Amino acid sequence: MSEAPLRLYADAQFASPYAMSVFVALQEKQLKFELFAVDLGTGANHEERYAVESLTQRVPRLAHGDFSLSESTAITEYLDETFPDAPIYPRGRNLRARARQLQAWLRSDLMPIRQERSTEVVFYKKEAPALSAAAELAVQKLYFAVDQLLSQDASNLFGEWCIADTDLAVMLNRLVMNGDNVPAKFASYATRQWERESVQQWAKLSRPPL
Repeated sequence: MSEAPLRLYADAQFASPYAMSVFVALQEKQLKFELFAVDLGTGANHEERYAVESLTQRVPRLAHGDFSLSESTAITEYLDETFPDAPIYPRGRNLRARARQLQAWLRSDLMPIRQERSTEVVFYKKEAPALSAAAELAVQKLYFAVDQLLSQDASNLFGEWCIADTDLAVMLNRLVMNGDNVPAKFASYATRQWERESVQQWAKLSRPPL
């Protein structure tokens, strides 16, 4: 099964931070895969075949042979278990759990940031207006958590790089790349993470106009 072909389905703009997370995981594991664009604007993700194979009718979706899986953290955990070389989660149980906690939180909370600083800021350099009061509160919540996890000169969250570093860097870069006031420690961390080769492979993908 591990030798079966891998296919990654992402949004046509390649702006989904969750599709990016899976793409980076595949790159870090040096796995060969095909990348396919799904036009969410035309509802391609709701077409019967895609709906059946994805279950959730969302991107990203990973097809591994006859097995198909959606939801990015489910995919990255599956990849780490199926291809254990070059792990993308911390080896220690507690740190691995913390990485998964951070991933789940970034996907389920901080909605005002995600709404007011969409990834169009990151991948299309689209400027966004000043943050609302609700978004400012979410930013302070984000900064509090990051400050607990990140030492002053840390390059990675948990000593060695893991996939949660990429996810956190995307969230921070929504603010950094818009020119918002981001503490230097956080901005430096996000910039270093963005320079990682696997991340740059995604950042340099050709994107259609908005």
